[in-house]
Amino acid sequence: MEQITLTLEMSVVLGLLAFTVFLFVSEVVRIDLAAIMVMVLLGLLSQVPGLGSLADVSRLFDGLASNAVVSIIAVMIIGAGLDKTGLMSKVASVILKHGGKTEGRIIPIVSGTVGVISSFMQNVGAAALFLPVVSRISVRTELPLSRLLMPMGFCAILGGTMTMVGSSPLILLNDLLLSANQALPADQQMATFGLFSVTPVGVCLVATGILYFTLLGRWVLPKGSKSGDGTSGQSLKEYLKNIYGLKTDIFEISVPHGHPCVGETFDDVMQRYHVYIIGSAFQGKRWFAPVIQTQITAPCRLAVLGRRKVIEQMVEEGGYILHPNLEVFAEDYAATKSGVAEMVIPPGSSVIGKCAHDLVFRKTYGASLLAIHRDEDTMSYVETDEHAPTPVGEIPFHAGDTLVIHSTWEALTRLTRDRDFVVVTTNFPQEELRPKKVGWALVFFLISISLILFTDLRLSLCLLTGAVGMILTGVLDIDDAYEAVSWSTVFLLASLIPLGQAVQTTGTAAWIAQQILSLLDGWPLWSLQAGVAVLATVFTLIMSNVGATVLLVPLAISIAIAAGGDPAIFALTVAISTSNSFLIPTHQVNALIMGPAGYKVVDFIKSGGIMTLLFLVVSLFVMNVVF
Repeated sequence: MEQITLTLEMSVVLGLLAFTVFLFVSEVVRIDLAAIMVMVLLGLLSQVPGLGSLADVSRLFDGLASNAVVSIIAVMIIGAGLDKTGLMSKVASVILKHGGKTEGRIIPIVSGTVGVISSFMQNVGAAALFLPVVSRISVRTELPLSRLLMPMGFCAILGGTMTMVGSSPLILLNDLLLSANQALPADQQMATFGLFSVTPVGVCLVATGILYFTLLGRWVLPKGSKSGDGTSGQSLKEYLKNIYGLKTDIFEISVPHGHPCVGETFDDVMQRYHVYIIGSAFQGKRWFAPVIQTQITAPCRLAVLGRRKVIEQMVEEGGYILHPNLEVFAEDYAATKSGVAEMVIPPGSSVIGKCAHDLVFRKTYGASLLAIHRDEDTMSYVETDEHAPTPVGEIPFHAGDTLVIHSTWEALTRLTRDRDFVVVTTNFPQEELRPKKVGWALVFFLISISLILFTDLRLSLCLLTGAVGMILTGVLDIDDAYEAVSWSTVFLLASLIPLGQAVQTTGTAAWIAQQILSLLDGWPLWSLQAGVAVLATVFTLIMSNVGATVLLVPLAISIAIAAGGDPAIFALTVAISTSNSFLIPTHQVNALIMGPAGYKVVDFIKSGGIMTLLFLVVSLFVMNVVF
């Protein structure tokens, strides 16, 4: 190979790379701002005489319109559309039903599912679609989001190695092999790879990722903080206890056939045991905040809010059946859908002098009245350390009373428009789900997937087709679509693209490759393959994985032929190793999960460092066994 000489432009690019790594690791400024700074600096330096080929300033911002960035924008909108219909909450419920609420069971289910999905679609798409699912699981289980998103994201990247359409480098590989064949003699021609040729490698890598986080997650994952509800940043139980001294939680109980309470009203049971019945289910139908004058029929299930010792006494004395977890009501009482809120009765309100029973409060407002806070005193059905139970439903309202209610966020949004109350809770999801649009959402999601799998259209156009379709059919409105996009992620990726192009166009990448490969000259065949894998890993951290593949595959083929190895396997080593991108958040998936989970670069270095080594060992071992 012709010797490449280090030039001034290459030296500047190497300096910019070092500066970028410093900004990312030190985090003296936000990582997205750091990326924008580097892009601007690259453009300014290209105006210095002698550095003109660093960047084409007229195309410096083309990254914002790149295929990858537009694809991410579109997939965020599609994910928001599926979430808006409530579909992602249902997926979360299924996962919780089978995975329980423990990290050790949820991580394998979520990560394995995302890994399989990403083997047939772009890994960032799979990660973006599951982001709202994992967020809901985090809220319901009170597991920190930072403990769940990194395993999901890493397995989305690993899943891209399971098929030849799972990642851009693997899609590109066969074309590069055919191109290389034109310059090779007949006896050295390379065969292309079939769709599932790499599946053994990908399956082993995904399994390694799942085992890694399942066995070592407690040590390598950031601790984070518990996810809370939309009201206070705490769970419902903690909120009621800390603010009002109500030591309560939600329990699910069954009323069996022939139970003595059949024919009684919910109010009768509530007053007997000093609990709140805030939900009921009968013959497949569920009622949130059921009217308390409703008669009980059996068999049915009830969602009961009260003190644990009172609920256990109620079950023991009354012959009810207590379930260990919320099953039927898991969706309704998830903190993403409902929670505790507060509202004040203003002077002049028409409800002054009336009680909750007079107003048929639950039927009228779709909420359960839990307590009335008046003159620094809290009145509630539930006994506290300071007060005996009080039948709050029969207490007339006064101006200035604070009503503590349990409500769906949709019902609370309606109450914000009611002049009889002033809703003081503001930190809750003020959005209306559109379950009737689930059909349209699924249709356009499947259209996007079909276009990706069965046509040659650009990925961004395929995904935008689905996004625009969801907007036109009312799954989302255009403002919802704008809000769904994580613009910090978009600018992080778009701003790094010019630096990756500069690394390649100035010859810096080729110079780095030549320096490293010269060190490997004369090494055993297996070490040469390992060196190629390490080189591809390094390159994918500083430039696009497609760029690294295009640059390194011809070099790897040349090395294999010269050393007497299989050039196709060396080329495959490059294409697979460009997915080994876990150390810093330059990969699209890592950038996507960084903001929601509150990760820092050091979190990726800590968790991704071990994963990088495992990837190298497992991929090289399996490739040599299979091929």
